[in-house]
This record gives sequence, structure tokens and C-alpha cells, in this order.
Amino acid sequence: CVFFLVFRSTSNKVDLKCGLEECAVALNLFLSNKFTDALELLRPWAKESMYHALGYSTIVVLQAVMTFEQQDIQNGISAMKDALQTCQKYRKKCTVVESFSSLLSRGSLEQLTEEEMHAEICYAECLLQKAALTFVQVINVWLRISKAGEACQYYIEKMGLILCQCFSSFDLDFFVPTQMHLESVLNFIVGGTCLAKLTVLIFSTNRCLLYFTEMWRITYKYLPCFMKTEAFPVAFLGTGEVNVVEAESLLAPFLQQFPNGSLMLFYHARIELLKGNVEEAQEIFRKCISVQEEWKQFHHLCYWELMWIYVFQQNWMEAYYYSDLLCKESKWSKATYVFLKAAILSMLPEEDVAATKEDVVTLFRQVDSLKQRIAGKSIPTEKFAVRKSRRYSASLPAPVKLIVPALEMMYVWNGFPIVSKRKDLSENLLVTVEKAEAALQNENISDYSVDDECLVKLLKGCCLKNLQRPLQAELCFNHVIQSEKLLKYDHYLVPFTLFELAFLYKSQGEIDKAIKTLETAR
Repeated sequence: CVFFLVFRSTSNKVDLKCGLEECAVALNLFLSNKFTDALELLRPWAKESMYHALGYSTIVVLQAVMTFEQQDIQNGISAMKDALQTCQKYRKKCTVVESFSSLLSRGSLEQLTEEEMHAEICYAECLLQKAALTFVQVINVWLRISKAGEACQYYIEKMGLILCQCFSSFDLDFFVPTQMHLESVLNFIVGGTCLAKLTVLIFSTNRCLLYFTEMWRITYKYLPCFMKTEAFPVAFLGTGEVNVVEAESLLAPFLQQFPNGSLMLFYHARIELLKGNVEEAQEIFRKCISVQEEWKQFHHLCYWELMWIYVFQQNWMEAYYYSDLLCKESKWSKATYVFLKAAILSMLPEEDVAATKEDVVTLFRQVDSLKQRIAGKSIPTEKFAVRKSRRYSASLPAPVKLIVPALEMMYVWNGFPIVSKRKDLSENLLVTVEKAEAALQNENISDYSVDDECLVKLLKGCCLKNLQRPLQAELCFNHVIQSEKLLKYDHYLVPFTLFELAFLYKSQGEIDKAIKTLETAR
């Protein structure tokens, strides 16, 4: 690469081999937490080399997505625009007649050179990232969601046409020197394209069902390729029955090569967490924070995970510490963070809360003013937090305290499947829920009494299910279901309880009952 740098000092041309090699160096720098060094290596040739352009714009876009700052988003858009123009210079130049004939036959596509083939792929990946960034931008400036959908749909469909042509028209074995790279990028883009299109269609009102069905069929075909290319979505997104062994094997070579890479450490910690090794996960998340200071926003991901780990352990003061950091530093969802902080403080004795100099009632009352609206719609998690916080409204004579709110949020965020890997944690949670259940018996009757009782029964049933006590769990779940008509506020409890009951039946081999219960939940 030093040779190529010296050579290029007298030339504006970057050949394909040099571009791939130097971008590999930049990738190593990035995965070694040297984000600025990676950018500086790529920037000088980002308008001359397609892979320099793609690498540079990718890092800038990632930074925009993490910071959510308007200036960073604008920088990302500008970098992506330049990257598309750079890739366009290397794409095959077609006349109008050739462009029309390519829609009818494969003749012109089959004449692409190796460099032109790479240009098509780089161009398509740039379109994928531009679609994602367009969506982020529109959310950030509060424009109509339908316009976001239209913009993303344009880029995704344009990229899809390119990919269809590439897949149907070429034998990648012909491009031996860079075949593996092409296949990797193609797999990543196709998997990412399908996921992106599904995301856009969630917010669409027309053609949603037909597109969803078709795109899910395609996604199911290519998603394994997407996972193997990136080596992390299983570990990052999974909280239930995931193939942890496969995730570990996919991550192992990257972890060996980049033992202090923050990205690899984060995925390593997530895998340990999914295995129930919460103490090991804690240490790795802390290490992930300590290895780099350049991208502070990456710390917020670790704060979020550490907060939940301490919730699982019921170490409420440590959980409060990380929820407070998120409230102060992260801009993603202030309403959710403040609600979580108040919910965690609610689990502490009053003297411990006083030591933090926080006022729980005041925090809950702030939640409604912090909520965000996109196209007139509330974000689901924030809407949930706002609804729960209304018990503390200033217009009420006195607040009606939430019952185990941190454990309810733990359930909402799907924490119980992780805790199920640890008997000791499940038993400790059951003790806390049973204490809340007993406390309810001594409370004055209010409009929320039945809702609180049903919430406790749902959480108790989940603990009992995790502890392999199915008959007792079923009794708790049935209590909630039978109380459906008495619920006044938390109507979500019944369908969620039916869901839990269905999977309890499934675990016992009663598949027909499980399916029938799921139908009722739906």
C-alpha cells in the first residue's frame, strides 16, 4: 500500500487492486477503533476510486446514524452523493438504445469488464446506504413519513434493478481475482435491501401486504447470506431461541484479529449475555467502553446493555447510574430514558432514592413533554411510557404508584428469555414479584387495582415458566385472561399473556393448544 501511495502521488488513477487493498487497510483501522485514521486514509481518493468512495461514505453515514446530529446527517448525504458520482464514472456507458435493449435481453450486461462489474456493486451499495440515510434524515427533521417511504423506495427499487441484472447475467467465477469480494458484497446488499424494504413498508399504507409477502419470501432466501457476511445480526438482535454456537463461530475470527475492536467486543458481550453469562458480559461491555473515546455514541449502546444487566440482577443503584448517563448523553429517546430512570428508582427504598437527589414523581411527569412525534404518530415505546406515567399527572389528587415498573419494562423489552438462562436470577425475580403481589393485598382499591394485579400475575407466570413450573405458571396466566373485562387501562396484558401461555403449551408438546391460543392472541 505504501508503494501504491507513492505511485498515486503522480497519478489521479487508482486501479481496482490497489483500491481493494487500501480499503482493506482502512477497514482494519476502523475495526481497531482508529476511526479518524480510516477516514484520513480514504478521504484523498474518495472522488477518484470507487472503493475509497464507498468506504469513506460508509464511515461518515455510520457516524451520522449514531450521533443523529443534523450536521452529521448532512455530511453523510454529501459524502454519499459524491460516492455515487465516483461509482458512476466507472460504470458502463450505455446509449439510449443499449439501455432499452438491456431490459429485454442480457447482451449488453454480459459485456461488462471486471471493473465495471465492481462499479455496479459499489453503486448499488451506495444506494442502499442512501436509502437508510434518507430515512434517518426525514425522521430527524420531522417530515411526513410517506415522503420518507417514497424516497427510500426509489433508491431501494433502483438498487434492486441493478442487483437483479447482476445476479441474472453473470458467472462470478469469471472474475477470479475479486470473486470472493463480489459475492460477499452482493450477499450483504441483497439481504440488506430486503430488510430495508420491509422497514419502509411497515410505514406504508398501500400495497403493504402484497409487498410484505413477496419481500419476506426473498429475504428468507438471502438473509443467511446477509448474516454470514456481517457475522453479527444473530448476536445483536437475538434475545430468545438463537443459534449462539453459530454466532460465536462467525465472530471468532474477527475477535481474534481485532481483540480490542469495540465493534467485536460489543458483539462478544451480546453473545455472552444471550448465554446467560451476565457477569462476563458486564466486563466485556466495560472493556468495550474503555478501548475507544472517539465515538462516544458507541458508549451509549453499552450503557443500555449494562443498564439491563443490572436490572436482571436487581442491582438498582447501578442500573440507575447507567439510565442517568443515557438521559444526560443520548439523544435517541429522552422520554424512554427518563421513564426508565424513574422506573428503576421506583424499585429502591425511599432513603436510597433521597441519596440520588432525584424526585421520582417529577421524573414521571416529565415524560409526556419529552415524547416525539413523527408524521403525527408517537413512537410505540414512548407512547407506552407516556401512558404509564399518567398515574403521576399533576392534575390528580395524588399519584397512584406504578407496581414494579422496572420489571414491566424488562418484560416489554424481552428480558425474561435472557434471565431464563439463569435459575438464580429467575428465583430472585420471583421473590420480588411475590413481594409486590403481597403488597397489593394491603393497598387501597383504586381504578388501577385490577390492572396491577394482572401485571403481577403475568410477571409471576413468566418467572414460574422460566423455573420449569408449568402448572403454577398456567394458573397465573389464566387469571389474567379471565380478568379481561375488568381491565381499565393495560389492555395489552391479555394478548401478551395469551402469547406466553401459547409458548408454555408449545414447550410441553401441546402444539394444537399452542396454535389455538396464538390465534386468540392475534
